[in-house]
Amino acid sequence: MNFAIIGATGNVGRKTLEVLEKSKLKVNKLFLIASNKSVGKKIRFKRKNITVQNIKEYDFSKADISFFAAGVKIAKKWVPKAAKKTIVIDNSKFFRMREDVPLIVPEANAHHLRKNKNIISNPNCSTIQLVLALKGIHDKYSIKRIVVSTYQAVSGAGKSAMDELTVQTKNFLSGKKIKSKNFTKQIAFNLIPHIDAFDLDGYTKEELKMEFETKKILGKKINLTSTCVRVPVNTSHSESINVEFVKRYNLKRIKDILKKTKGCKVIDQHKNGRYITPLEAEGDYKTYISRIRRDRTNQKAINLWVVSDNLLKGAALNSVQIAETLVKNKLN
Repeated sequence: MNFAIIGATGNVGRKTLEVLEKSKLKVNKLFLIASNKSVGKKIRFKRKNITVQNIKEYDFSKADISFFAAGVKIAKKWVPKAAKKTIVIDNSKFFRMREDVPLIVPEANAHHLRKNKNIISNPNCSTIQLVLALKGIHDKYSIKRIVVSTYQAVSGAGKSAMDELTVQTKNFLSGKKIKSKNFTKQIAFNLIPHIDAFDLDGYTKEELKMEFETKKILGKKINLTSTCVRVPVNTSHSESINVEFVKRYNLKRIKDILKKTKGCKVIDQHKNGRYITPLEAEGDYKTYISRIRRDRTNQKAINLWVVSDNLLKGAALNSVQIAETLVKNKLN
């Protein structure tokens, strides 16, 4: 099969390239597309150098499946055109809430994939790790309400945001003046309770994305409220999650289900250090679950801590897994 990566030189594009190289997909030809400043660059893939092309001059019919990792503006302009000639797996938020576009986390809702659907949307990075961890226990006990606080790495805002964290950290430790370009406030040695634009009711669009996307993937009856926070960590998002079920539950059964959840790994001992932090999850395909415990104020609720590499399962890995699912089920 032939594949294309649009936005090949960005954070998610580069990770998609890495994951695709390690995947079981048979790649006959790979086309790499990026902005004008990257055109002509040579990128190594499976011992071959591939020249980066300009999107305006590229013929989308050359690829069977195309990964879009280039943001909303590019997706809005080019995905509809591309989808006439190739299957598009899009990482941007632009198509996620369209009823006719599947929003997919393969371990949770691969059954939503349909033949002849040429646009498939990759969910928000924070949504992916949330629904991945909760799908199995939702099937068993039916989730009524989720309260989640996210602690999101700067890589979710792009390479320039990562660079800003590095520069601000150096300047802070050197006693130099700190400037903020990518964030509303200083990010080094700080937390910012604000990701994406504010809506009229005080929620941010990031928080609303989590609510609407979770409902689309797991079910409309689930109520979800969130607070999304940017933290001075390069990679891996963390989530503190309170889950209320429709009925009372068995905690041992909950833990057994989580241990068997595909794509997840439970590290949960009530000892110093027997839990997962963002640094340990970086570069790992697994989504980690720790701090599983009863909510002492609600007999139908539990608390847990979920950590995942936002550039892998939160973006590139999930996209490639969608492609693998399409090929496996012959939906391409």
